[in-house]
Amino acid sequence: MKHLKNIKELVTMQGAHQKDGRSLLPEDLTIIKDASLIIDNSNKIVWCGYTKDLPTEYCATPSIDCSQYVITPEIVDSHTHTVFGGNRAFEYTMRLNGADYQDIANAGGGILNTMEKTLTTDSDALFRSACERIERIHSYGVGTIEIKSGYALDYEKEKEITKLIHRLKEQFCGKVQIFNTYLAAHAVPKTFKSSKAYMDSVVLPLLEELATERIVDAVDIFHEQGYFDKEDAISLFDKAKEYGIGIKVHADEFNDNGGASLACQYNALSCDHLLQTSKDGIDELANSSTVATILPGTAFFLGKNLANARAFLDSGCKVALASDFNPGSCHCDNLLLIASLAGKNLNMNIAEIWAAITLNAAGALGKFDQGVIDKDMKAKLSVFKTNSLDEIIYSWGRNFAISPQKALSLEAQ
Repeated sequence: MKHLKNIKELVTMQGAHQKDGRSLLPEDLTIIKDASLIIDNSNKIVWCGYTKDLPTEYCATPSIDCSQYVITPEIVDSHTHTVFGGNRAFEYTMRLNGADYQDIANAGGGILNTMEKTLTTDSDALFRSACERIERIHSYGVGTIEIKSGYALDYEKEKEITKLIHRLKEQFCGKVQIFNTYLAAHAVPKTFKSSKAYMDSVVLPLLEELATERIVDAVDIFHEQGYFDKEDAISLFDKAKEYGIGIKVHADEFNDNGGASLACQYNALSCDHLLQTSKDGIDELANSSTVATILPGTAFFLGKNLANARAFLDSGCKVALASDFNPGSCHCDNLLLIASLAGKNLNMNIAEIWAAITLNAAGALGKFDQGVIDKDMKAKLSVFKTNSLDEIIYSWGRNFAISPQKALSLEAQ
C-alpha cells in the first residue's frame, strides 16, 4: 500500500463519472487541491480526498510527496493505427504544394503505399518501429493505447499483425495498456471483385481463427460508400458477437451511411469519425452506451471541415477525442496537442475535453474500471509536473508529463 500525499491538484473526474460522461460542466472535473490518494497493493484506490482529512489508519502508510504534481485519470488514446511500414512524408509535401488525391495516387502514394510497405516489412522490424512509437506516445502521459491492424489486407499478414499487436501488449504490460482491434476490413484489395468476396475469403475466416486464440479485443470496419456496406458490417458484427468480441466502427466520415445507427443497434463500444452523421444518428447515440469518438487531428492534417462536436455534446452523447495516428491522414501521435487545438475549435469546455481523453475514451474501449479517481477504481493515472491543470491544455505542444512508474514509485523516493 502507498500514500500519494500533498498532490498539488488531483483531477478526480468524479462529477463527470456521476453524469456518465454526458452534459458536463467545468465543475464536473471535481479537482481536489493538496490531495491524498491511498492505493493498495493490487493498484486499487482505497481512499482519496484532502490530505488534511486523511483517516488515521493511513497515516503510517509509506508515502510519496506529490506537491509538484497534477494528477489526472490516465489519458487514453482510443483510436490509432500505430503498426505500419514505410513513410508518407512526401505525400504531405505534395499536398502542401497543391496536389490532390489522384495526383498523390499517381505518384505511388495513398493507402496502397502503406499496404505495400507493410506487406514487405518483416515482423520484427514492424515490432521495433511500433515500440518506438508507443514509447513516444506514452511520454505524453498516455497510458492506454488502442492499436488497429488493417494495413496488410492479406490473410497471413493481417494475422501476423494482429499477433504482433498482442506481442506489443505483452511487451508493455505494466507500463502501457494496449487494446488490440482487428481492422482487416479497412479497404478492399484490388485483387478482389467485391467487398463481400474479401469479407468471405479473408476478414471473416481470419476472425474465426484469431478468436480461438483470444487475442482480439474488438473488431472494426470502414463502413463507407466504396469500401464496406451495411451487409458487410452486419456479417462482421454478428461474427464478433458470436465470439464475445467488442465492436467498433469507422462511421459516417464521407457520407451519412447510417453507421452511427448501426453501431447503436449492436451496442458498439464506439463509432468514430462522424463528420456526416444525421440528427437521427446523433439522437440514437445519445440514447445508447456507444461512445461518439471525434478525430479532429485528421481534419487539421487534411485541411477538412471538423465534425460538429457540439451537436453530439448538446444532445447528451458520450464524446471521446482520439488521435487517429496513422501514416497518411494524421501523422500526429500527440493526443494532448490535438485536444488543445480541438478545445476551442470544437467549442468544448474544459471538463468535456478532459472527459473525452480519460473517462469517455476509456469507455470507448470498454474499460469501465478506470477514467475516474475514486474509491474501488483502478489507480490508472497520468502525472504532470506543473502548477495547475490549466497549464496543460493552455501550453500547446509542451509536454509536462512524467512517467507515473517513476514518479509514483516508493523505490524512487
